Amino acid sequence: MDERVIGRSGQRASVVGLGTWQLGADWGDVDDKEALAVLDAAVESGVTFFDTADVYGDGRSEQTIAAFLRARPELDVFVATKMGRRVDQIPENYVLDNFRSWNDRSRRNLGVDRLDLVQLHCPPTPVYSTDEVFDALDTLVAEERIAHYGVSVETCEEALTAIARPGVASVQIILNPFRMKPLREVLPAAEKAGVGIIARVPLASGLLSGKYTKDTVFPANDHRTYNRHGESFDQGETFSGVDYESGVESAVEFAALAPEGFTPAQLALRWIIQQPGVTTVIPGARSPEQARANAAAAALPELSAETLAEVRDLYDRRIKDQVEGRW
Repeated sequence: MDERVIGRSGQRASVVGLGTWQLGADWGDVDDKEALAVLDAAVESGVTFFDTADVYGDGRSEQTIAAFLRARPELDVFVATKMGRRVDQIPENYVLDNFRSWNDRSRRNLGVDRLDLVQLHCPPTPVYSTDEVFDALDTLVAEERIAHYGVSVETCEEALTAIARPGVASVQIILNPFRMKPLREVLPAAEKAGVGIIARVPLASGLLSGKYTKDTVFPANDHRTYNRHGESFDQGETFSGVDYESGVESAVEFAALAPEGFTPAQLALRWIIQQPGVTTVIPGARSPEQARANAAAAALPELSAETLAEVRDLYDRRIKDQVEGRW
């Protein structure tokens, strides 16, 4: 699989990575055997980039990755984790002492002395403008606790603020055919600054797979049930902030745009890979089959100008007004 440089880190990531939120929690139940099988299918399909967080299953995702990599020492996988969502979301919590504590925990969970990449996990907006926060991150690098740092953001404005920071290696942001606003300013600014872009929620929480109907029922412990209206965390993380019923209707239109040989999910992933400035896209997977199908998108032909225009038209007609004012 093709690899791209992760911004200022100088390290490389497969163009399709693996997001591992679902291996920890919030997507229904996934047992350890299934989780390890997903990781195995991903790497056997060419994936060299895993994204996790200390809050996914309160450490379970990190620990699962560690167990997998211990059993496969021949693998060269770049692991990015995130920190900051296990405490109250107030700027005062984003200080060096807490960073060291969170870092110690993630290093234990992942079984390493130094973390490849640590991202602030969608912190309160003022954090991005606080010099002391980035001084503290620089200290973690100097102490060899982390090799590089980045941020995960909710809004385009937060992304642009972070890109201006000289030590930020990467920005993780929601980007998919139902969330196009980052194309206007964020991706060009990141490319100019040499900052990597990690595209998350690429399938709009599965909407873009075309598998769901208005009658689909998700488990009670799945965020697509309990956070549909932003009850537990930012609404944009669930279905990209798109109203579910209208999202299902739009997803039917989107699926019809898939070229021969593409699934709707692969169309979404291929669309993201083709956007200038994107480093890697991190779909999740609940089964080995999903992991393999996601990875296969990297080898599919480039989308035609006609297909790209049709995807844009669908977004402009049905989605844009729902999301662009908020994120």
